[in-house]
Amino acid sequence: MSLLMVGVFVGFGLLIGTLFGFFGMGGSFLVTPALLVLGYPSTVAVGSGLAFVFGTSVIGALRHRDHGQVDYKLAAIMTVAMTIGIELGKNVVFFLEATGMADLIINVAYVGLLAAVGLFTLRDARSDTADEPGLNLADRVQAIELPPMVTLRGDVRVSGLIIFAVGLVIGVLSGFLGVGGGFLLMPAMMYGLGVPAAVAVGTDILQITISGAFGAFTYAQSGSVALSVVGFLLLGSALGARIGAGATNLVDEESIKGYFAAMLLAGSVAVAANKLGNVYGIEILNTVSTVLIFGAALLVSSAVVLAAICRLRGDSTGTWCRLTTS
Repeated sequence: MSLLMVGVFVGFGLLIGTLFGFFGMGGSFLVTPALLVLGYPSTVAVGSGLAFVFGTSVIGALRHRDHGQVDYKLAAIMTVAMTIGIELGKNVVFFLEATGMADLIINVAYVGLLAAVGLFTLRDARSDTADEPGLNLADRVQAIELPPMVTLRGDVRVSGLIIFAVGLVIGVLSGFLGVGGGFLLMPAMMYGLGVPAAVAVGTDILQITISGAFGAFTYAQSGSVALSVVGFLLLGSALGARIGAGATNLVDEESIKGYFAAMLLAGSVAVAANKLGNVYGIEILNTVSTVLIFGAALLVSSAVVLAAICRLRGDSTGTWCRLTTS
């Protein structure tokens, strides 16, 4: 690996670590498509993404625990369900790899899921009303009395069976797409279960620590983890995760949702551009894809840090502060 690539991976790890600590996503929702864009095989991109998830989540989980933003009961149920689901999803990936269709299907799935969740989150972040579909869904879910009922942080009471079912579905998608599940689990906890955003972030990270370790181990057994890439990414993310976790205490919930949506939509467009570029031989689309992956991480992580600094200083009058906190 060249010195330039080492610098790229360390810098990318720093950016993703910041986003991870802030959003509660292990970063593989960006790492996996980035490795696909750089030409790594789908199984290696997926396995390396999960390995990165595990390493980064350990750092972030400790930080969020210090802020009291973790619901241990919710994390325990989700972890068991997602662990089972990841194994099922992994088997699907290796089956598709044998048929030669893994790259196409994984890319298409990324585009669809990232775009759908991103658009839903953006719509909710821009809404000023209390009667949004996400909130109505949480109310309906909490009204279902299927024992055992579990009381979560934020005075949320919901069926343990429903939590398990949500975790199982997300686990299958996690093992299939090579993600820790954060970009699906975080909105599922917020909109489906009604958990406050800050608690959803911290709980998500704790769950990712365990499920990410399991997913990385299963892929490592098949030699599908690029250890050098993962190592350099983790080197940068160690600092970034602490920065992002601290920012969740300073940035308001609606801003968290807005930044989250921006990252998902950028990832969706990047993967779509890369696939179209490969299929039709349009090199400019591959360039656009690479710029979007790395550029979105840089812009959003910078906005997160700046918004936290503005809030810490109590300064919302500057141009940049108005842009990042509005």
